[in-house]
Amino acid sequence: MAAGRLLPWTSAEGKPCYLVGGGAGYVSRVADQIESVQLGMAGELLGHADALLTEHGVTAVELHYLARRLSESLRDVKRVADSRGARLARLVVASNDDA
Repeated sequence: MAAGRLLPWTSAEGKPCYLVGGGAGYVSRVADQIESVQLGMAGELLGHADALLTEHGVTAVELHYLARRLSESLRDVKRVADSRGARLARLVVASNDDA
């Protein structure tokens, strides 16, 4: 069985979801769009974090909230990187097999 694409969401139980197939279908396009949104939101969050951390008088509650959002964002970005890295590795192996 071919390795599946790690999708940018989990099941209701929190388990990883995978897509098996060529990568050109509807679910693959939705996953691409979600990854794009996640990466864009991570960039915006970094900007917000930079601004917040340069302020004096930031409360513990604000820092806790920021840390939680950064943790969520880092988890999303890592999942995107893991998914793309696995797909890239399979492409490299496939191209070496063709050579």
